[in-house]
Amino acid sequence: MTVSRQDFEDAIAAYWGVKRAQNEQSTIKAAVGAGTAGSVRGGKHFDSIAALLAKFFLEAGYPPESIRITKSQRLELPGYYRPQKQWDVVVTYENTLVAAFEMKALGGPSFGNNYNNRVEEALGSAVDLRRAALADLYPGEKPWLGYFFIMQDEEGSRRPVKPADGALPVEGIWHGKSYQERFGIFCQRLMAEQLYDAVCYVTSSASDPKPTEPVDSLDWRHFSAAINARITYLQELGLPKASWPLAPLFGDLS
Repeated sequence: MTVSRQDFEDAIAAYWGVKRAQNEQSTIKAAVGAGTAGSVRGGKHFDSIAALLAKFFLEAGYPPESIRITKSQRLELPGYYRPQKQWDVVVTYENTLVAAFEMKALGGPSFGNNYNNRVEEALGSAVDLRRAALADLYPGEKPWLGYFFIMQDEEGSRRPVKPADGALPVEGIWHGKSYQERFGIFCQRLMAEQLYDAVCYVTSSASDPKPTEPVDSLDWRHFSAAINARITYLQELGLPKASWPLAPLFGDLS
């Protein structure tokens, strides 16, 4: 695979608008039918990340039409506790959900306002789809789920937060933890409970877009290795059955 560390760092920088997305990102979006006008979601902040994830599957030979990164491409997947849910990047092949990615961020200055929302969204999305798979709504190979999260790096997210006094005491692990540390614990537990097959958790900011990975097991190296492992696993099972020509897409890029 040729998705590099530099690709990852460039995509994070593009998320913050610090530098324009590389030509390659626009080329990938055009290849999968997303063009340059379609938005992954309001604001287009995650366009560069979506293109980065799409590149793994394009280079593995998946047909462009099997990779969806914009709302206009119908990103909805069936759920169990609700009819369907819109994911952020969806790769399907025949009757198999090759991969589905949730991409979220949390920024300041008031990190507490949306912290619980982000936790509940990630949990709900995974639990709903996993249960739908048990109900045979995904008849192909077992679905694979990825979670990509960016925490804005600033004083408010680095400062320890005291849990509120509640009816019962909280688990000791949460005491004295910042929002950055809390989210690291959360993402590790998502993996431990096998709700997601891969999680990438980074901190970054517009003033310093170079990503920091607070938890080794949730870094880009592990995340990309997990994606490549999924691709290799399905290749051993004969998916995809035929590759499409890659040279016209990437051959002229420096």
